[in-house]
Amino acid sequence: MKKEIEQELNKQLNRELYSAYLYLSMAAYFESINLKGFAHWLKVQAKEEISHSMKFFEFINERNGKVVLEVIEKPKVDWSSPVEAFKDAYEHEQKITSYIHNLVELARKNNDYATENFLTWFVAEQVEEEAQANEIYQKLKLCEKSVGGLFTLDHHLGKREE
Repeated sequence: MKKEIEQELNKQLNRELYSAYLYLSMAAYFESINLKGFAHWLKVQAKEEISHSMKFFEFINERNGKVVLEVIEKPKVDWSSPVEAFKDAYEHEQKITSYIHNLVELARKNNDYATENFLTWFVAEQVEEEAQANEIYQKLKLCEKSVGGLFTLDHHLGKREE
């Protein structure tokens, strides 16, 4: 594996860890405002992001690369509303999608078919990640002034399986 690809895969591994950190911070925010269902959903999401980082970890090692863990940036800790939190989540997923697409382009440019094949799963996963975050964001916008709607959505999100 070329060094440039190894470095970019390591950056993505660390971005996935940051994603987990961000979602844990969001979970803490929702816990602080007693929306336990949202918090649960985000804790499950954080675990999923850690599993994504481990896919990069294993792939780099399988290709005889060196995993380099960086300092994880402190995430935002307060949001003005649940709507703002999920707007941030959706925008974050869009940013992650762009990073994955850039990695695919780099793999193609370098004729690294193994890396391109590995990234195919992430391309599909990001469609789901964006869709989920956007769906919750859009529902929150619809029920922004409805406490009952917020509590219903909170109850629904609390049922997410791990």
